[in-house]
Amino acid sequence: MSSQYHFLTRWRIRGTREEVAAVLEDPRDLPRWWPSVYLDVRVLEEGDANGIGRVVDLYTKGWLPYTLRWRFTTTRNSGAEGLSLSAEGDFRGTGTWVFKQDGPYVNAFYDWRIAAEKPLLRRLTWLLRPAFSANHRWAMRKGEESLRLELQRRRLPADDAANVPAPPGPTFARFAPGQKRATD
Repeated sequence: MSSQYHFLTRWRIRGTREEVAAVLEDPRDLPRWWPSVYLDVRVLEEGDANGIGRVVDLYTKGWLPYTLRWRFTTTRNSGAEGLSLSAEGDFRGTGTWVFKQDGPYVNAFYDWRIAAEKPLLRRLTWLLRPAFSANHRWAMRKGEESLRLELQRRRLPADDAANVPAPPGPTFARFAPGQKRATD
């Protein structure tokens, strides 16, 4: 059985395309506003003035008790229209964000086409594809929830921003940086 996955995600967020793009364009901030998934992020190369060619090393997880080490390179940054990346590491493939304004809302679409390369995922895809797919959907739901909170926080004066609830943290927190890390 193929270890290929194709996920289409749609977030509907109150805000502007520019606001959503500004949050998603800054990978360094992912562990702060989307901590349920992004445990550690390091920018290895900055890329050009628009971030094209930026290389980012990531340590991530979903709901299930395994972690992923992967890297992405920004291949397109069209600001409020969207951005694209190529991924390598525990999975390999491409991801594309497209942002569409719909009145006071933004419809953010993510097209994620990957092949599982992590041995655990590759070997067990035949059996656990539904669980792995559910894990991705959980991670993206947490991302939408966290993005809503982040936009709310950014719109408030600094003194009031501290009153915005914290985004949901990771499950199996022992995988967080500074803790013992799983290797497979």
